[in-house]
Amino acid sequence: MTAKLALALLLLIIASGALGYGFVQARRSRVLMRKLNSYNIAINSAVQKRRLDLYEVRNRAKLLENTVSGGTSAVEKVHKAIANTTFGLVERLSKDDETRESAVKARKTHDQTSKQVYHAVRTTNKAIHLLADSLFITKAEKRVMLKRNTPEQKKSDQ
Repeated sequence: MTAKLALALLLLIIASGALGYGFVQARRSRVLMRKLNSYNIAINSAVQKRRLDLYEVRNRAKLLENTVSGGTSAVEKVHKAIANTTFGLVERLSKDDETRESAVKARKTHDQTSKQVYHAVRTTNKAIHLLADSLFITKAEKRVMLKRNTPEQKKSDQ
């Protein structure tokens, strides 16, 4: 009977030791999982920050392009109003037909030239935006994607 009791006690001690070891291993696994999850979150956070920085650069470039375009339109409208007023007064106040015809020719030349200048400003603005997009934004986007596809991050994604 004592042998059975000793065997039962030994089995109880072994079972409780195994159970305790299982709890220690479970706690260690949870700690390692937390570390792994925090590392994964940190990596994803860094990638997300780079993406947001890229979007910010892209949006600022678009805002700048729109600001220049809108500013050009506003200046053009004010310029037209001043030119129309000036040429209108010259046409009304001229005493002979020769001066009036000369003013009409000057107005046509002025309008055509100013239209070409404002068109050139808008075209240049778009070209500069496209150039900046291809030089800076596309390269930054590629850098974000290359950093996203590094072997360390591929391992952490799995």
